[in-house]
Amino acid sequence: MDSDFIFYCHETTEPPHIHIDKDGSSAKFWLEDISLARNIGFSAKELSKIRYIILENQKMFLEKWNGYFK
Repeated sequence: MDSDFIFYCHETTEPPHIHIDKDGSSAKFWLEDISLARNIGFSAKELSKIRYIILENQKMFLEKWNGYFK
């Protein structure tokens, strides 16, 4: 999957999460208890792939989040 996984620096009051953008589609997943927060345009199959990528990289994403925001 050729998507961008992004943290936005102004979202410091929310629990750890990551944004995923690709070709006009956008999703947001919570990182601690991996779940979909919102979705605009991704299919169920794409969301499943994104969730798997997050699951496989959860520790690294949380380390990056905590390193930046804490």
